[in-house]
Amino acid sequence: MRISVNFILLVLLCLSPVFLNAQSPIIPEPTKAIAGKGQFVLDKNTSIASSDIRLQDVASFLKAQILTQTRIPLHTGDFHSKSLKQITLELVSDESIGTEGYHLSVSPQEIKITGTTVSGVFYGAVSLVQLAVENTPKNGEVPINAWEIQDQPFYEWRGIMLDVSRYFIGKEKIKSILDWMAFYKLNTLHWHLTDATGWRMEILKYPKLALVGGVGDHFDPNLPAQYYTQSEIQEIVDYAAKLQIKVIPEIDMPGHATAANMAYPQFSGGGSEKYPEFTFDPGKESTYGYLTDILREVNALFPSGLLHLGGDEVSFGNQKWNSNKGISDLMKREKLNGLKDVEHYFMERMADSVFSMNAKVLAWDELAEIDLPKDKTIIYWWRHDKPEQFQKALEKGFSTVVCPRIPYYLDFVQDENHRSGRKWDGAFSPIEAVYGFDVNHIVDGEKYGNQILGVQGNLWTETINSEARIDYMLFPRIAALAESAWTKTRNDYEEFESRLESHLELYDKQNIYYYNPIKPNLVPEPVHLLTE
Repeated sequence: MRISVNFILLVLLCLSPVFLNAQSPIIPEPTKAIAGKGQFVLDKNTSIASSDIRLQDVASFLKAQILTQTRIPLHTGDFHSKSLKQITLELVSDESIGTEGYHLSVSPQEIKITGTTVSGVFYGAVSLVQLAVENTPKNGEVPINAWEIQDQPFYEWRGIMLDVSRYFIGKEKIKSILDWMAFYKLNTLHWHLTDATGWRMEILKYPKLALVGGVGDHFDPNLPAQYYTQSEIQEIVDYAAKLQIKVIPEIDMPGHATAANMAYPQFSGGGSEKYPEFTFDPGKESTYGYLTDILREVNALFPSGLLHLGGDEVSFGNQKWNSNKGISDLMKREKLNGLKDVEHYFMERMADSVFSMNAKVLAWDELAEIDLPKDKTIIYWWRHDKPEQFQKALEKGFSTVVCPRIPYYLDFVQDENHRSGRKWDGAFSPIEAVYGFDVNHIVDGEKYGNQILGVQGNLWTETINSEARIDYMLFPRIAALAESAWTKTRNDYEEFESRLESHLELYDKQNIYYYNPIKPNLVPEPVHLLTE
């Protein structure tokens, strides 16, 4: 009797515990996901056990998330137990997994999550949470479909920037955003704490920075001072750390300094009619000591060892530098040829202060012009209309974070019919563009792969006046951002949108006021300011 090859393959497929063609519901899409047979039934008898005390926070996170999302209370188990109904977390030595990678195995008998680092095991736990919320709890049970998942991120830098100067975002909302960042495996919060509108951080040596500089916002100049105390900052930084998120503070200089100059006008370098008292004074030696003292306190509170100094748009308000005697003397003494040289001199001085604290300097792409140490400097390419700045930063050897206005500025509208928010010559940032952005359309990604750290979505708040609007601009673009940061190849938006549907249902359950790209008219835009 002759048996056909097709028949043998059919039998093997039926006997196999996995099916290759099933689509994982996880966002961001895993590197490799193979569906298995059967389900693991999660219930109150399920335990979580870990092989290492370093995974204690991961186990706590997983228990809390399962309880919050499914109402099922899990308990702590024994890692060496052979009992069924157990979720095990384990650190292993396996170079194939990668630094932030993980292996998640779900079978009807048990669930195993392994990784080479705490971060990797954490991201495996996050994927398990996403699998758990796919099914509705019934009679105290949640079935989780069997999977074999091997996963690791494409980019190491996966970030969100929050501007709290123009619209102050309270501590609890910050924590909520951190929760969602962790849900999507984003690992960097860039906290834009100071700008012309408001200074939002307590500095013990200069208390008026917060008490005076924190008064008002973009919409109401008379609001009482709003800022984070140093204890609140420590609380948020510690909260983020448990979610494997590093927090980077930005203290903007030498421009965007109006709020600081309201508090301590002796360090002001003046401004322009449209941007009054916009700059710090680079011609006054005491300015450098003042700002260094501030940065010392900031650095003490943020263990990331990364300080963002801004450095952008100084020309908006540096006109009075031309008539500043101290600056004239500085230019003669240091042989500086113009205001741009003065700006560079200032930033080099402040960078040296940061380096003396054993920290790195981060700045917007204007600083690609300066010859700072390549191993101590990170450039953010933000001006999408100046791709040459991206190329220049890479050619000079700088590590670079990619966050161009189009499509990664999340204050830009996401639908051509939206009235509130920004456009750039008619261009805006729909979720499809966030999902599909590819640096290879601008630079040679293969050539500069080690220097391109990753991507970041920036939420500026000139058009944000409520938490509902924060949600509307973040969700669901945060999911597309995560996919563009984690998953190398993205060429099927319709498939991504099919995975997104269950996440939209989760937003509903969590009372997130989100834009629905599948049914755009379902949730109306919270409008405040009309686009200019």
